[in-house]
Amino acid sequence: MKITKTYEIKESAKLRRADLYKVDLKEVNLKGADLYKANLEGANLQGANLSKTNLESANLWYANLQGADLEGADLSGTNFEDANLRGTNLWRANLSDACLKWADLNGANLKWVDLYKANLEGANLQGANLSKTNLESADLSGANLREANLSDTCLKSADLSGANLKWVDLRWAKLYNADLKWANLEWADLKSTNLGNTDLTGANLYKANLEGANLQGANLDGANLEGANLKDADITGANFQGAHYLGNLSDLIKKGAQ
Repeated sequence: MKITKTYEIKESAKLRRADLYKVDLKEVNLKGADLYKANLEGANLQGANLSKTNLESANLWYANLQGADLEGADLSGTNFEDANLRGTNLWRANLSDACLKWADLNGANLKWVDLYKANLEGANLQGANLSKTNLESADLSGANLREANLSDTCLKSADLSGANLKWVDLRWAKLYNADLKWANLEWADLKSTNLGNTDLTGANLYKANLEGANLQGANLDGANLEGANLKDADITGANFQGAHYLGNLSDLIKKGAQ
């Protein structure tokens, strides 16, 4: 089945449970369409207008959505595994419980998006905008977040183990009880970030900015803190056993205990 970019689909079209396997919908206007549980596996939706579309529980495995507009769309429980979402606009979309495992979201706009309990394992989010996004309890293990904007983002109880967070902006982010074991946080900006009870075992925090950060009860066992800025950080009850710090670690721990 071939649908060209000039094919006209009525706005707010009803396509619930439609089988659109590998269909070509490049640059098509599907604004407000109802695609609940539709099968769009391998479909070409490059540059398509999917704003305010209902794609709840739809299958978009390996679909091409590069440059598509999904602003305000309902994508809860949707399968985007291995999908191409490079440069996609997902502003204020609902992606709670969605599967984005190994998806390519390089440079995507995910500001104000709800990704509660979403699966982003191994996803590519390099340079993506995730400011003010809800990632509570999300799985970001092994994800590439290099140079991403995560300022003022909620990552409470999120799994970021083994993730690449080099040069990431995490200012004012909430990472309480998050898993950051073996994560790469080189040159990351964590100013005024809440890292309370966070597991940073073996994490690389080389040259990271932790000024004014909350590290109460955090586990930094074996973490690399060489060149890190811990000015005014609260390290009350934090575990620094085996941590590497350029300076007197015992003085740092003593200061935090005061």
